[in-house]
Amino acid sequence: MAQDQPAPKAWHRRRPLAWGHAGFPRLTAAWVFSNLADSTLFLVLAIWVKDLTGSDAAAAVTFGLLGLPAILAPVLGHIADRVSRRRLLAVSNFAVGVVVLGLLLVDRAEQLWIVYTVTVLYATIAYLTAAAQSGLVRDLLPDAALASGNGLLATIDQGFRLVAPLIGAGLYVALGPHAVAALSAGAFGLAALLLATLRITESPPQAEDERGTWWTESWAGFRHLGRTAPLGRLTVLLAVGFGATGIVNAAIFPYIDQGLGLPTSALAVLVSVQGVGALLAGATAAWAIGRLGEVRMVAVGTLVLAAAAMLLLVTALPAAVVAMFLAGCSVTWIIVAFTTLRQRLTSGFLQGRTAAATNLALTVPQTGAVLVAAALVTAVDYRWLMLATAVGLLLTALAAPWRYARPTDASPAPD
Repeated sequence: MAQDQPAPKAWHRRRPLAWGHAGFPRLTAAWVFSNLADSTLFLVLAIWVKDLTGSDAAAAVTFGLLGLPAILAPVLGHIADRVSRRRLLAVSNFAVGVVVLGLLLVDRAEQLWIVYTVTVLYATIAYLTAAAQSGLVRDLLPDAALASGNGLLATIDQGFRLVAPLIGAGLYVALGPHAVAALSAGAFGLAALLLATLRITESPPQAEDERGTWWTESWAGFRHLGRTAPLGRLTVLLAVGFGATGIVNAAIFPYIDQGLGLPTSALAVLVSVQGVGALLAGATAAWAIGRLGEVRMVAVGTLVLAAAAMLLLVTALPAAVVAMFLAGCSVTWIIVAFTTLRQRLTSGFLQGRTAAATNLALTVPQTGAVLVAAALVTAVDYRWLMLATAVGLLLTALAAPWRYARPTDASPAPD
């Protein structure tokens, strides 16, 4: 029977609790290499397409293709729950490394289809590994160490989002895109090796006689989220909240240009500030969750994100810097807290499908909001869009189950 997390020490006085559990340091090392590859490749793909074709539209298609496999999330999550997740992660990292090597064949615009094909395959495997890793973390760590583990992985993720694009862009300029592809493929290969040698006792898949049809089981993650309090309510609220943040992705450009009077390139600096906030939040997430609990941490994070959106109504650079820093903190707190809660309240054989369902539930509204806001931004003052974001996030925070009491028996809800 799982128990409440013990009151943690000050966050800066001890190493992550998860680090003391066998297998987690090796999983973390694999996460470092796969994140290096992901973060390096993500931006360079679009830059390469732009250089090959001279077309902004062709480069934008690259980002669209990276999100396209989200529609396969239920099926990919089902696969992650039917096989050994350790083997699946090892094979997937090896396979994506081989796929990325296909970029070495590209040297002219007529071969753009190869870049697009690699992008779709790479993104599909990324969604599959995300579903599988959630279950692997749950199998490695007890309840008390989940927040610590998720916080550490989030810190690594955000750290690479800050430095890896610079490494990738620098390597791209100095040695060309083929060097970036080779680096990414090598990093994926090292991650695969570490995962293949990971020792872990995995939770067994659901018994054959308890399964429904393939279609029914693929959507079991959504059913579990909907039936399990407070996951269902929080998923809906976060879908609305993250959808609201999608508006900012379109409104940020006129905000920088018209509001701050700065060149669009200033966005890079603001995103770096956001990354610093995310790093701090990842390092403090377990400490904060230990005091507030996962549900209140999600609510507090959403409230802080609403405050960040409100600050973007102020057309002054200091306000923009503070807003981006708070946005980085709040989003990471929300993700770590909700992920920890979801893992804790979900049986082992459903981890992949609930992770995939969460990804789909949060990605689709945000993508839709970006598209709608992009259509409105030329006709509507960006300040109205920022206000709509702030109001949406504030209402989401107020609607959160602030009084939810974490039960002493935190066993996963049956499905």
